[in-house]
Amino acid sequence: MCRPYGGVEMFTGLIEKLGKITNITNRGDGYVIDIEHSAWDVPLKSGDSIAVCGACLTATNISAKSFSADMLAETADKTTLIKKKVGDVVNLERAIAAGGRFGGHFVTGHVDGVGIISEIKSLSKDYVVSVEADKDLLAGVVLKGSITIEGISLTVARVDSKSFDVHIIPTTWEETNLSNLHKGSYVNIETDMIGKYVKQFMEKEDSSNITMESLKKAGF
Repeated sequence: MCRPYGGVEMFTGLIEKLGKITNITNRGDGYVIDIEHSAWDVPLKSGDSIAVCGACLTATNISAKSFSADMLAETADKTTLIKKKVGDVVNLERAIAAGGRFGGHFVTGHVDGVGIISEIKSLSKDYVVSVEADKDLLAGVVLKGSITIEGISLTVARVDSKSFDVHIIPTTWEETNLSNLHKGSYVNIETDMIGKYVKQFMEKEDSSNITMESLKKAGF
């Protein structure tokens, strides 16, 4: 669960740190996930929002090198987190501070769905990762558009009715949990926020009346 203070929390999809799951406890109405990590330059404080593999959670029980977070049953159902095991590596990113750094793209930390890695291929020094997903999720995936996989901001290189591809550079491969995944691994997916707004707008409007001018007036 992510609990924003005074507005909507935002992330960039640029992974800051890797963590490791040390415990997942079933509390009946949800779960508590415990994560250890190296020390942050600016220490965490209770209530900080952290994207864990792209899912926004609220940090509690903080120490210099660990934190816990409550995970609602809905979060468990809609993300990969409940499928992970003790010892699994997770991507961590703190929410953007007001006036803080920005890169990647706008990420909310609200996972749209789960995909499954269908293939990983080497391409020179890079990797091509193919992800299968259901049609509703793929409807929000745009060729050359932004997408978040396991909290990582990436660009869609190919998309069809069953899957999409992303290209991974060596640094991203080595500094995120992607190098620990394989064919058959489940991944969290958040589609591009702006793409969602455009899709919603077009669904409400008569497509024959949509022009560049009408899109500009709508804020696109």
